[in-house]
Amino acid sequence: MTTDHTANKLTTKQIVDDCKQYTMWSWSKGSAVNPLAVERAEGVYFYTTEGKRYLDFNSQLMSVNIGHSHPRVLAAMKQAIDSQLLFVAPGLATAPRARLGKRLAALVPGDINTFFFTNGGAEANENAVKAARLFTGRHKILSRYRSYHGATHAGMMMTGDPRRLPNEPGAPGFIRVMDPIPYDYSFGDTDEQRTQNHLRYLEETITYEGPHTIAAMIIETVIGTNGILPPPKGWLKGLRALLDKHGILLICDEVMCGFGRTGKMFAFEHGDIVPDILTMAKGLTSSYLPLGAMGVNDKIAKHFQDNVFFGGLTYNAHALCLATAEAVLDVMEDEKLVENAARMQDVMLGEMAKLKAKHPSIRSYRAIGLFGLIELQKDRQGTPMAPYGGSHPAIDKLMGFFKQEGLYTISHWWNIMCNPPLSITPEQLRDGFEIIDRGLEITDAAVA
Repeated sequence: MTTDHTANKLTTKQIVDDCKQYTMWSWSKGSAVNPLAVERAEGVYFYTTEGKRYLDFNSQLMSVNIGHSHPRVLAAMKQAIDSQLLFVAPGLATAPRARLGKRLAALVPGDINTFFFTNGGAEANENAVKAARLFTGRHKILSRYRSYHGATHAGMMMTGDPRRLPNEPGAPGFIRVMDPIPYDYSFGDTDEQRTQNHLRYLEETITYEGPHTIAAMIIETVIGTNGILPPPKGWLKGLRALLDKHGILLICDEVMCGFGRTGKMFAFEHGDIVPDILTMAKGLTSSYLPLGAMGVNDKIAKHFQDNVFFGGLTYNAHALCLATAEAVLDVMEDEKLVENAARMQDVMLGEMAKLKAKHPSIRSYRAIGLFGLIELQKDRQGTPMAPYGGSHPAIDKLMGFFKQEGLYTISHWWNIMCNPPLSITPEQLRDGFEIIDRGLEITDAAVA
């Protein structure tokens, strides 16, 4: 017996009610969610089952980089399906695997030329840890408190934000340090001071832990969820030199900030360095299908030519996902979306500056490429409007206003995310900020 899934179309209420009853939700109590029922998406917009249009101001999860339902990618996906090669075991070779591996080797700067494909970003980070430990023979991994590296077990242990806490106690060997720009503590007032003082602190931590025990340090090259925060000038180069001094590998997690989000194809290019291991996902397929990857440099790749890599996934190098990634990269390059993200940075910062001059609830703002954020405050002294790990009634009301007005984004504590698809135009970008402008009257009223 087969089921005609289109014969009895579900109502909006049925979709929401059944999703709430029969499925679980990320980072939420099931009883507390109030989801939109989405029917379709196109470009920088998506539409509910009732036809209401939303401007996607966060690319869903900072991931639909080329925009929704790009016709060239959809056509390539249909062609891949018609080829009758959707999945074979990862021990077999396919043309999409050969093409995408070679293409990424040419696309990623430096000597990162070998890739292990995963289902997403968290698994890419899991396998990066595995590769670093196997290659170095060491077991400790350094990460930062102001970080998020995924919801798998090792991903949570590397993560610094409060979502880690319910997952503890976890595996041993994960050491967290402060970021060069922590939430409250300061390593200095200038980039030079922050870089110098933080690297001195980090080296002392390495000394305490024993350099010979540390396999790698993993960083979000530009911090994502926990602040959309580029590192201070010179910090990446200083970090690279410090880790090299102690034989510690550098893993750059570019799951969120890679593939054009910051105005360069990869965020580490801003710092004029190349990591030993690079992790990616999200923008690799623009989230049209699940796919992540771990890229390793030639020295590490040579090690695993001669030694077993003790890692594997049923869906490693899934042919349909790889073909989708090829089409997404074609669109990114042909339509110059990385360059558009770089151009839109000034538009975004200009709109944010206007809001800051007008609204007392804005604490600060920043953007690199189309990776942006507005911080909210509850008083004129700059106290964050929400507590660390929490929210505030005015912010909850603001998010409700956005939903009412057809703007989709997310808040994180006292931060409002501004991360639209890289295909957005100046006019569409200003449309989003016009809604934010009106909504900020809500948070302004909560400022003491």
